[in-house]
Amino acid sequence: MRDFIPPLFLKMYLNITTKYGFFANYSNWEEAKKASTGYDSDLILNKVRDSLLKIKAHEAVYERDSILFDKIEYSWPLLTGLMWIAANEDGKLNLIDFGGSLGSSYYQNRLFLQTLKEVKWNIVEQKHFVECGKKYFEDDTLKFYKSIEECLRTQTPSTMILSGVIQYIEKPYELIDYIIKKNFKYLIFDRTTFNKRNVDKLVVQKINPTIFSASYPCWFLNKNKFAQMFDNKYVLINEFKSFENSEDRNSPLFNGFIFILKQVYKEG
Repeated sequence: MRDFIPPLFLKMYLNITTKYGFFANYSNWEEAKKASTGYDSDLILNKVRDSLLKIKAHEAVYERDSILFDKIEYSWPLLTGLMWIAANEDGKLNLIDFGGSLGSSYYQNRLFLQTLKEVKWNIVEQKHFVECGKKYFEDDTLKFYKSIEECLRTQTPSTMILSGVIQYIEKPYELIDYIIKKNFKYLIFDRTTFNKRNVDKLVVQKINPTIFSASYPCWFLNKNKFAQMFDNKYVLINEFKSFENSEDRNSPLFNGFIFILKQVYKEG
């Protein structure tokens, strides 16, 4: 479960041209991988690190894909879900942000999170992101781990967030099944790509090199299949559209979901 593409790649779909965006329909992961150039992970890591250090120091307001902005673009359904969970948990929030980069979502929502009694934001990432996170960003609130299991040895998170990451996993449904078996009280998926038809579709995503030069496999998931995986254990609290949705016919649907464990829902 450790080797996944960082979710910060997902946000480049607005203003898709014929040259950049999502292409073809591949029969398997290896075929799509061969058609991809990959990415310079060190370059991306360093760019994100430098930008987020400015956010951390309050020298800039908002970072997305290592680019700095003067205004925060919130995912309001995600933030609402986090505050709802905290309200259910006596003003406390303890979560795993799977594929959470160096804390982009945490810093994005920091203004609201600091009003809570307690926040423990645990990021599960690739090794080089974890090493960088521990060196430059880790504190009493923000922690970094190389796997879900490593995190669970020292933390007791009620919540798992997967924002713009599941579609870059080679076997996304296996990861979902693994997460469901962990019995987190709450699950939040945001910026997840779904096919406009209810079948899985495997494409290659090409990034505009003005951001960084990269291309890699990406799933447009079957939304019905995805949703049915949670039926036995979870109640769907809300399904929402993510802000990346595009009118481009080649673009997928970007959706989010908030789930609560059935046992917790009944007790509440």
